[in-house]
This record gives sequence, structure tokens and C-alpha cells, in this order.
Amino acid sequence: MSSEPPPETVAQPSRKVPTAEAGLEGAPRAPAPPRVAIEGLEPSIDGGRFPIKRVAGESVVVEANVFADGHDVLRCVVLHRPSRESKWAESEMAPLGNDRWRGEFRVAELGTTLFTVEAWVDAFLTWRRDTQKKLAARQDVGAEILVGARLIREAAARSEGEDRRALELAAEAAGGEGPPASRAEAVLSDDVARILARYPDRRSAERLEPALRVTVERLRARSSAWYELFPRSAAPQPGRHGTLRDVAARLPYVASLGFDVLYLPPIHPIGRTHRKGRNNAPWSGTQDPGSPWAIGAEAGGHTAIHPELGTLEDFQHLVRRATELGIEIALDLAFQCSPDHPYVKEHPEWFRHRPDGTIQYAENPPKRYQDIYPFDFEGPAWRELWLELRRVVEVWVDRGVRIFRVDNPHTKPFAFWEWLIREVRSAHEDVIFLAEAFTRPKVMHRLAKLGFSQSYTYFTWRNTRAEITAYLTELTACEGREYFRPNLWPNTPDILPEFLQLGGRPAFLIRLVLAATLGANYGIYGPAFELCEAAPLQPGSEEYRDSEKYEIRSHDLDRPDSLRRFVARINAIRREHTALQANESLRFHEVDNDSLIAYTKRSLEDDDTVLTVVNLDPHHAHTGWVRLPASELGLEPKEVFQAHDILSGARYLWQGDRHFIELDPRVTPCHIVRIRRRVRTEHDFEYFL
Repeated sequence: MSSEPPPETVAQPSRKVPTAEAGLEGAPRAPAPPRVAIEGLEPSIDGGRFPIKRVAGESVVVEANVFADGHDVLRCVVLHRPSRESKWAESEMAPLGNDRWRGEFRVAELGTTLFTVEAWVDAFLTWRRDTQKKLAARQDVGAEILVGARLIREAAARSEGEDRRALELAAEAAGGEGPPASRAEAVLSDDVARILARYPDRRSAERLEPALRVTVERLRARSSAWYELFPRSAAPQPGRHGTLRDVAARLPYVASLGFDVLYLPPIHPIGRTHRKGRNNAPWSGTQDPGSPWAIGAEAGGHTAIHPELGTLEDFQHLVRRATELGIEIALDLAFQCSPDHPYVKEHPEWFRHRPDGTIQYAENPPKRYQDIYPFDFEGPAWRELWLELRRVVEVWVDRGVRIFRVDNPHTKPFAFWEWLIREVRSAHEDVIFLAEAFTRPKVMHRLAKLGFSQSYTYFTWRNTRAEITAYLTELTACEGREYFRPNLWPNTPDILPEFLQLGGRPAFLIRLVLAATLGANYGIYGPAFELCEAAPLQPGSEEYRDSEKYEIRSHDLDRPDSLRRFVARINAIRREHTALQANESLRFHEVDNDSLIAYTKRSLEDDDTVLTVVNLDPHHAHTGWVRLPASELGLEPKEVFQAHDILSGARYLWQGDRHFIELDPRVTPCHIVRIRRRVRTEHDFEYFL
């Protein structure tokens, strides 16, 4: 495999115009230069430099400006094929007006699919259109019929079987001695046109080259529910270091909550040098377990398992048990080392060195992380380092891991990630990478373009209706929707937002519903979330007090105030409704109260429409009128429809565009409503779809 970053490629239209060297007076049968221009192809990311993203079974809608000189009729097709195949499939494009064309195709295989647009002047359709106009004007078309007969004979030579015989008969009838009306019918019939459409003359077709790319992933890249826990806190007995076997024993709990991805922070040996103590103290006691992100000790590095967590056999047992319950294990990919990592002694050339010869530890001035050594991705030994890190990923893939949450990818070179993801997927097309990059928007989007399947977002800090509407519209309705898949998290081990600190139990309900219904991918850090843990390290801080990052915690999962039943119901709703499993259909709706937010998602495949209305104020009840334009829901303006609240079970008959909402966060802060059309049968019996 190559260890070099991929070259940049920019799509440009192909050029088939004969050159002077070839001779403009070439052979008489040589096709004429193409007359068609193809411009403005969409979707195209940075001129084709990066692929768009889809999951297997999804469609790609393609648009392009296609035109030619004069007034001839054009035909356009979308060409598409998996990159491993050589034969193109094609889908017809239709004109939208003003020389804009649209076509669509469906992707089926994981990996890379190529697509482009090809167009040509269709001599037969041009002739047919003009001849029909002359007939309508009662003009003589005797000569035109003979021209049509010639075009049909040429098409017959390109056809075969019954189609060829039918075209030959039509050409004979057109050139015969019969009355003009019957001769014209022979060449202008719809049956002849349908056959001819299968055998066009495409010798002078123009094709946009090189082809653009689609990265096709499995469904979980588009729709997933993540649950994060610390294995060392999974022991049922307080005070004991948890193990991977303890995590396996907790899997039924995670499954009962409805999550399909269990994400584990680093499970590797933890260094002792400069180990952090409780609450990120710069010193530690003998019993402090240290931060899991300080990877590496005498027991091993990135491919080893912390001895107190168990063995490789324990890990493989965990993976097998999770699979039985429909859960995938996601591992943290943190490419950094503790000072005790074997790499430090074996490969000091993989790290940056200070003038005094010591290795440079991680810094984010004024913060210093003496327990972490970052890799030098650009040093003289960068090739060897890159290859070793690829090996690390391959080791865990071979152990059954297909999902990785990547820690701080924005602090490593773009070229490295593009290379690594491409290399891993060349052998394992089903691997998913989540980018944990809370950084500048353009950097986050670049990482998504480079191949990350999903991305953390700023959702955690978007609380008002205006903030949420603007941000989610940006993510789902702009160009980024073609490559950036947001994963919405209300909390993480690093982030306890102020909204959760101050809003009490209703705040957790609100943020859960928003994350789970706005985003097809979402996650929570538990059990802190369902147990509503909200104590910060200090006022104004987003760090948890007594954070699990630095100590072992014990949790009472059976507490009566746990949100576990509510979480389970929300995840069940997500599984039951395809509308919530994608983001492209997200639409926000008018509400006359800024404390309420309303939005719908709609799946056209099974006519599933879900309306969510949330009270964004965790302290007070609010009322308001929601405006739902019937046309956006596929309804007639005066049509009566049923609003079924999936959470409470209540059902309402609604009509028109405006509907009254009242929500008390102390009871439930939201409505999640399935919109059901009312249908009248031939027996005048009314029911709901």
C-alpha cells in the first residue's frame, strides 16, 4: 500500500475536438467534434476534489447545465459504476428548464462509486419534433419522411433482434409507395420512438471527465445512537476497578436503553509519569488510576489492553456478546502517548524534542499536559510512524472493531487522515470513523471531506430557537449535507454545558429529545446523563466535579429518578420511524413563541412524517401556535389529518395550517407527533394511514 497522501484531482470536461496534428480533414466517417457543453455539475465538492457521501441503498440526485448551439434536441444520461467495475450503468436525465437537467441513480455497493454526465445531440428526436410541427402546419413533409427513414435505417444497424426487424419494417414503409399519411405514421409512431431511444447515435457525445466519486458506507454511518461509558467504572461493587467482563454484563442495560453503539474511551495501559490525580490535579496518589488518554506503560501501548480491564479474550467476549444484542463496540483512537509508552524508548524519532533533548509534551497555552506526548507527524521518520499507526487500526479491526471515535483529529495533519482512512477502507469498506473535533468550522468540514463518516458538532452549545434553527439548517440544507454527517451530543466526559448544570431534570429531557430527533446520529455520555449528573468542577466550568476521566466512579443504575425509561422510549421511536433516520428532510416551522421550537422530518419511502415540538425553557410552561403548511406535509389545504403523539399516545384531529401547543417541562417538555393522512374508502369508511 502507498504511504503517500493522495494527489488532488479536479474534474474537467473531456475534450474530443480533433487536433491540428490529427488533421481536420481526417477520414470522412470520423464523428464531428461534440457540440454539447456540460457545466455546473452537482453534487460536486470543491470541483471534484472530494467525494460526496451516501449509504448503500440511497439515491444520488445529479444536476447539470447541458446545452448546445442552435435548437437541436439533446439527450443526457447519468453514468455510474462501482470503481471496481469497468462497465457503466446509466440513468436518463430530464430537463428542468433553462438548460438545467436532473437525473438520479441508486448506490448499492460499499466502497467508491463513480458518476458523471454524458450528453449528445439527438438527430432523430430533433427531426421528429420539427416534422410534427410541419404536419401541424399542414406543410408537405414528403422529403422529411425520407430523412426519417434514413435515420431509422441507421438506428436499425445499431440494434438487434426484434427491435432491428421493427425498425427495418418502419423504414421500408416510410420509403414505400403508400399514402403520405401512412408513411408519416410509420416513422413518427411512439413505438418507433421508444425503440430508437434505446439505440441513439452517441459518436459525438460529450462526457464530463474525470468522473466524480461517491463514498458509499453502511447504514450505521447515517443513523446511529451512541452510548459512552468508562469500563473501569462498570463494576457492580463500589470501589472495585471495573473490567471488560463487567462491561459485557452491562450490555443488556445498554440494549434496554435502545443504543446500537457502545463507545469505550481508551482501554490501553495508562502511564504513571506525570499521572493526573482527581479532578485533573497535577499530582496523583498511589490509588489514582490516571487519565485513559495517557496511553502506554510497561504493559504495552495502543494495541494492548489495560491489565486491570482484562485480557484479549475478555475483549473478544465483549464484542461477541454485543453483537448478539445488536450493539457495536466503538473504540477511541487517540494517537498520543504517555511518557511511559514503549514507543518513547523504541522510537524517540517519532516525537518532537526540545533544545535540551527532552521530548515535547502536549500544550494548549497556558494549559500544559505533561502526561501526554504528541507524535511528530512531519518529522524525518513520518513514513514509519504513519505505517505503524495504520497497523494499530488494523489490529483492532482484526479483533472485530468496525467503529472508531477519533480523538482530536484536528491536531494531526489532514494528509495523514486522508491516507489512513483510504488505506483502512481499501481492505475494510465497513469501517466508520467519527471525528471528535470541536474546532473551527472550516477545519471540521475539511476532516469530513477527507473521509470521516461522522463529526461532532456545536450542538452542545446551541440552546435558543434561533441558534438551533440556524445551525441545523446550515448542517442539513447547505452543501455540507453532501459530506458532513453531524453526530449530536448533549454531554461528553469533557463537556457539562451550562444548560444542563442549571436546568435540572427537564433540561436533560429537552436536550435528549433535541439530539435524538434533530440528528440521525446522536449520543450521550452515561450513566452521567440518564442520572442527571450536573455538578461542575467550579462555577463557570464545563468540567464535571469528580470526573470519571481521573477516577473510578460507581453508579446506581436503578435510581427511581433515572431517565432510563424516557431514553428507551425515545430510541424506540427513532427505530420505528424512518423519518428520524436521516437529516435531509429536516424543516423548521413557525411558532409564535420563541421558547418553542417545531420541526418535521419526512420519509417519502414509507410516507412517514414526524413533527417534534419542544419547550426550550426548562423552568416554565409555554403555549403557542405552530404553523404547518399543508403542502410541505403532502396534504391538501383543508384536509383533516390525525396528529398522533407517539410519547403520550394521545390522538388529535387537525385541519388547516395553525395548531395550538401547550408544554410544561415538569411533565414532558415535548410532543413527538406522527402526522397521519385521513383516507376515505369507496364504502365511505374513514381510516388513517
